[in-house]
Amino acid sequence: MMKGLKKWRLFGLLAALTIFLSGCGEEYLSTLTPGGTVAKEQYKLLLLTSVIMLLVIIVVVIIYVLVIVKFRRKKVGENTIPKQVEGSHILEIIWTAIPIVLLLIIAVPTVSLTYELADTKAMEAKDENGNATAVTVNVTAKLYWWEFEYPEQGIITAQELVVPTGEKVYFNLKAADVKHSFWIPAIGGKLDTNVDNINTFYLTFDKESDSLKDGVFYGKCAELCGPSHALMDFKVKTLSKDNFDTWVKNMQATKGKKADKNSTDLGEQVFANSCISCHAVSGEGTAAIYPNLATFGDRNRVAGFIEHSEEGIKDWIKNSQKLKPGNLMPVEKDLNKGKEFTDEELDALAAYLMGLSVEK
Repeated sequence: MMKGLKKWRLFGLLAALTIFLSGCGEEYLSTLTPGGTVAKEQYKLLLLTSVIMLLVIIVVVIIYVLVIVKFRRKKVGENTIPKQVEGSHILEIIWTAIPIVLLLIIAVPTVSLTYELADTKAMEAKDENGNATAVTVNVTAKLYWWEFEYPEQGIITAQELVVPTGEKVYFNLKAADVKHSFWIPAIGGKLDTNVDNINTFYLTFDKESDSLKDGVFYGKCAELCGPSHALMDFKVKTLSKDNFDTWVKNMQATKGKKADKNSTDLGEQVFANSCISCHAVSGEGTAAIYPNLATFGDRNRVAGFIEHSEEGIKDWIKNSQKLKPGNLMPVEKDLNKGKEFTDEELDALAAYLMGLSVEK
């Protein structure tokens, strides 16, 4: 009876595991559904190595089972010793040569693809007017958020990377504090961001993200970096080339935009008296200590993981350290000169932030 129960437990475990793994193929998040040329090449390499490993496992299991069946004690008796093959030159050559061949089959495309993906010379290419021909993004990883600067366009944003489809997009990766790792699972493998040096690589984005479940690809930090590492997400919005150019122009058009302390909008007043010392609302600019909020109303999440709504904003302002331990967001009283915001101020501030948009 107990043996039967154990078998059913195993079956239940396998069934639950199957259901769990069925969620690993989401197009916006999974390496198993590649959304760009780089990801597709890496996926092919993953399939190649997996097939070879599976082949090795199958051969070993077959030999193992055959030996058990052929030389089981009931069949050959207690004192029978199978023929010994120790020292056989033929067998030694076979089980030395086969692993070498398999390793070469894996190594050649792996090394070739590694060098191909590391070639970023086109990042420096200029047209006849001296303008860069490729889109380059300076990515800076910080505790616990991401900054995206477009040096050629003179714009900057945070938490949501916006890129064109159908071309190589080049990245300069660095960290502002500790080691992080930049990873967009559906678009390409991860690459570390370091404090002392800049890593460069490129990715390609084959489709526009508006058809995806949340309208974005998901990006993550893939290097343990502190207590809120698991919450260090970012989103990637992919646009056609024309729509990307329009987005850039809209960002550049925010030049000089500032929150006014004397505004008739209470939310803008509150922002100008509390948040403006840390956050900019103009998309044109350079690297900053804290996230740029010019596109806050266009984002997919608050702080990378909270529902993008006025309620989510208010919850973040009041409980930022509880929700994302170790981040540099000041507590509510430090923001508001030692006092908590009133409900009216919070409502107005949340509405103002949701209105910061270059797409609407």
